[in-house]
Amino acid sequence: MQVETISTADAPQPAGHYAQATRANGFVFISGQLPVDPAVGIRADLSFDDQARLAIGNMLAILSAAGSDPGQLARVTAYIVGVENWPAFNAVYAAMLPDARPARTVVPVAELHHGCLVEIDAIALASGD
Repeated sequence: MQVETISTADAPQPAGHYAQATRANGFVFISGQLPVDPAVGIRADLSFDDQARLAIGNMLAILSAAGSDPGQLARVTAYIVGVENWPAFNAVYAAMLPDARPARTVVPVAELHHGCLVEIDAIALASGD
């Protein structure tokens, strides 16, 4: 078994010692995605809804680069600042992933890096597996 690194210019490049995603043993493992616009940078200035859209969009761009799709998502974990943002997260998530219903955990946290309000990671089946 070999671990393959996944990378795309359609999502933020890693700011540390990690990959956007890896593919191994029939799975795609997507690193935590903050609301970072690849062309502009960190967007902690946006509303919670817009930050959630951007973070989920980054996750989906990486998923696509790995040759997979939302229907192959097996598990998603979202970290949100403030439990009061849970309904807003649910609404954005459902709108962006209307047909995907992977196992999911939403974890309210006190704060995230760079003052962002949401971070999301995922595990998916590699396409064709």
